[in-house]
Amino acid sequence: MRETPEELKDLQALLDASLNGSTRHLRSIINAGSTLTAERLTGLLTGMCTLALSTVTAKGEPRISGVDGHFLHGKWHFGTARNAAKARHLAARPAVSAAHLRGEDLGVFTHGTAETLNPPDSDPAADWPEVRAYLKDFYGDDSFDWDNEVVYYRLHPHWMTVFAPDTTKLTTPPRKEGHAG
Repeated sequence: MRETPEELKDLQALLDASLNGSTRHLRSIINAGSTLTAERLTGLLTGMCTLALSTVTAKGEPRISGVDGHFLHGKWHFGTARNAAKARHLAARPAVSAAHLRGEDLGVFTHGTAETLNPPDSDPAADWPEVRAYLKDFYGDDSFDWDNEVVYYRLHPHWMTVFAPDTTKLTTPPRKEGHAG
């Protein structure tokens, strides 16, 4: 868990607002007894969490693919090859949806906008060195040409909800190696 108290407060406010503003149908499935607090969620989302990431083509057609998700400071971070179709989609249309599922025990659903952390032709995000250091520690320093081969994003959520019907089944996953994208 890397979140500050302020980041936890902001994440909790987002989770509460998202659920409270949801449809009656969704609230009949996800309620106070089947969701998690921001603090519990960030404790579970450690290491790499596979995300199903949805982008949109120029024709407005949805595309879904798997990416390695890392939940840092209350937001998803993910990457792909600079020449991947999803990188082109995100450059033109940064709105995304992401889902992290662990069977029937946990679902984290997020809608928002992707920010490029290490753009090819401009300055990186101010915290890119910190994020890159985390990623290099996770994947290995020489896994990629970190500045030219891969592009990383931060998903700024405007909606996020969590489904956890039986919290006694939830444990922190073991550290996973590898990468989707």
